Amino acid sequence: MADHSIELPQVTFDFHQPLPDATCVLFLGGRMPSDAWAGKMLALQKNASIVAVDRGVATCRRLGIAPDLLLGDADSAAQDDWTWGEKNAAHVERHPIEKDFTDTQLALQRATQEDAVLLLTGAFGGRFDHAYSTMFSATQVKTPCVLADERETIAYLHAGETLTLHCHTQPKAISLLPMTAAVTGVTAKGLHWPLKGATLTQVLPNAVSNVLEADTRDCTISIRSGCLAVYACWVNR
Repeated sequence: MADHSIELPQVTFDFHQPLPDATCVLFLGGRMPSDAWAGKMLALQKNASIVAVDRGVATCRRLGIAPDLLLGDADSAAQDDWTWGEKNAAHVERHPIEKDFTDTQLALQRATQEDAVLLLTGAFGGRFDHAYSTMFSATQVKTPCVLADERETIAYLHAGETLTLHCHTQPKAISLLPMTAAVTGVTAKGLHWPLKGATLTQVLPNAVSNVLEADTRDCTISIRSGCLAVYACWVNR
């Protein structure tokens, strides 16, 4: 990983600012990434620490990766997967089912104790309420946080930040989703419908289904205030 970039098999996110040297990959309990994508993604993350969050331990087991931490209440993981995780993880944190925070929120709190880029996979394709909670919870992380699998990605921009997407594979759509009531000063270059100093609102998120400008693989987005999720998808379903 370059000092200002997060590289994935299908896209590189250039944050235009220095990033932590360390990376923490969190395997969540939503849609499991393909083995091929997960293998390529992990190969791009140098010496990343691995956190299996509840059902996400199934992905670690399938890939043969012993997690550094197994965390959750074990309510969605299959019993044999959880047992495998308990035997193979370096550390295990089992939490009660009745609690105030989701397993993912607890994992984010735990992971942010380290100065590391956070890469969450298994965040999409499961229950909508869990994906919704994860999307907004990730905005509170103080280090760069990306949600990704082979189909979809989300990276976040906070006030005054700039992000460039270098797309290795042409995405089907790129959408700009306000995570705060309003996001101001939104400028987007390299998209078919560019923006310059726009204000996007959460109550009417209309900057969706954009595409890259013809004959380019890069786009750059910057904002003045608020928090913006930059969403890209490679599968239209």
